[in-house]
Amino acid sequence: MSLRYAWAFLTRLPGGAHPPTDRDLGRSVPWFPLVGAIVGALSGAVFWAVWQPLGAPLAAILAIATGVVVTGAFHEDGLADTADALGGTTPERRREIMKDSRLGTFGTLALVLVTLVQVFAVMPLASRDAVIALVLAHGVGRALAVAVMALARAAPGAGLGHSYTAHLRGLPCALSLLISYGAAFALGPVGVFAVGAATGAALVVGLIARRTFGGLTGDVLGATAQVSQMAALAAVSRLLDDFGWFWN
Repeated sequence: MSLRYAWAFLTRLPGGAHPPTDRDLGRSVPWFPLVGAIVGALSGAVFWAVWQPLGAPLAAILAIATGVVVTGAFHEDGLADTADALGGTTPERRREIMKDSRLGTFGTLALVLVTLVQVFAVMPLASRDAVIALVLAHGVGRALAVAVMALARAAPGAGLGHSYTAHLRGLPCALSLLISYGAAFALGPVGVFAVGAATGAALVVGLIARRTFGGLTGDVLGATAQVSQMAALAAVSRLLDDFGWFWN
C-alpha cells in the first residue's frame, strides 16, 4: 500500500491511492526512488520510440516533457518556488514568498536553465543510453530527496516538509538509499560519477535551504530532486563516451 501512496503522491497516473494521513505519507517515502525510476523509464521509452523518426533534439525534448507531464510538474513547481524565495531578505520573508503560487523571475530562470541542461544532456545519447540515463537520474534524484528528508531539519512553520519528516522510519529509508546507490554503482564508473554529481548538487541545495529558509520545506525537496536529476544527467552525458556503462 505504501508504494501506491508514493505513486499517487509523485505522479498523476492511475494505479495509486492517495495517503489519507501524514503518517501514511511519511511511511511511503522509501518508495520514492522506485517511483522515480519508473518515471525515468517512461521518459526513456518516449525517447526510444521517437529517436529514429524525429531525431535526437525532438526526442530529448519529448522525453524530458514526459517526466513533467507524468509528475504534474510536481518537482518543477518546488524548484520554481524555491528559486523565487531566494529573493527575500529574511528567512520569514523567503518562506512567505515560497508559499506564493505566482511564478517570478528567479523561478522562471531556474526552470528554463534546469530544463535546458537536461535536454542538452540527453540529446547526444543513443537510445539505449538515454533510457538507462533517465532511469538512473530520476531514481537518484528521488533517492537524494529521501536522504535530505532524513538528515535535514524542517524549516519553522507547518508545511509539507513536516508531513514528510515527522513519520519517517530510519531503516526503510536507509535500505531505500542503499538499493538506489547500489543499482547506480552497478552501472560502472559513470553511475558512480553520476551519483557523486547528484549528491553534491543535493548538498548544495540543502545548505542553501538551511541558510536561507531555516531548514527543509516541501518545495526544497522538489528542488533537490530536480537539481540532482539534472546533475546526474549532465555527468552521464559528459562521461559516457570515456568510460561506458558497467565495469570492465
